[in-house]
Amino acid sequence: MAEANWTSVSEFVLLGLSERQDLQPLIIAVILVTYLLNLVGNSMLVGLVWTDPQLCSPMYFLLSQLSMVDMGVVSITLPQALVQTLSQHWVIPFSSCLAQLFFYLLVVNMEGYLLAAMAYDRYVAVCDPLRYAAVVTRSLCLKMVAASWAVVIPHSLLHAVMTAQLRYCGNRLQHFFCHQQSLLRLSCTRPFVHEMVVSTQGVLVVLGPFAFILASYARIGVAVARLRSAQALRKALSTCGSHLTVVFLKYGSVAWLYFHPDSSNIPGQKQPVTFFYTAVVPTLNPLIYSLRNKDVAAALARAKRKVLARFT
Repeated sequence: MAEANWTSVSEFVLLGLSERQDLQPLIIAVILVTYLLNLVGNSMLVGLVWTDPQLCSPMYFLLSQLSMVDMGVVSITLPQALVQTLSQHWVIPFSSCLAQLFFYLLVVNMEGYLLAAMAYDRYVAVCDPLRYAAVVTRSLCLKMVAASWAVVIPHSLLHAVMTAQLRYCGNRLQHFFCHQQSLLRLSCTRPFVHEMVVSTQGVLVVLGPFAFILASYARIGVAVARLRSAQALRKALSTCGSHLTVVFLKYGSVAWLYFHPDSSNIPGQKQPVTFFYTAVVPTLNPLIYSLRNKDVAAALARAKRKVLARFT
């Protein structure tokens, strides 16, 4: 698009999950139910970790951090989408859009770093169990979380500032929130510098945790392959099962979204996949850990008994 067609943009029009009017009631119900389930499930998991003495290990501290980030992901995107769908008012101010982009990048990237920290925790638990308590301490977990925030905050701020400096030739976003790729497609000229940053610094920040997770599980795989006891093998799989499931859901949906050959050619195809990635997966995380983790299930049962005891 020619640069001469550039006009100042003070607001964007979000087109939502779908422009079909007959689907709006269903979309409202899905957004509302997903948001409520996310808040209930993740807040319950955080409450269990912080109140149950049996869940005081570093792994569950990292899990509570993941739950808080998961609540942040949906709280940044879904309430606005719900209000706009209900009111049919799809306009978002330019500054609010960039703020939403910044916080979205912040929590989504932080989720990847927390999963990488949890992968290291699982690696030590399987490959060096005798030294686990000495190696993976609360202090180490706090340092990993702090270092992760120190990486993702400037990364998100950089991308938000660069997006703010682009020239836009339109203001209709084919999405239900201010998604970075959708904003880049509205740029009048090819944002070469921005694309270079995304393909270099962005790839390192985003794919770095995934590479670390792969390396951790490669080492875990080698250690598991050496196990001769069926019981030891089952224990190793149980130790990593929940985390592996969450990693597969997160990065599997990201891979489909950005590497599927038809994902950029069919209008409206990205929104449902992005909704699954940004809303459904964070909502499933506490369910996955509750069903597959005996400690969490036992803590939930203890909490239920305490609540019932107070009302009987």
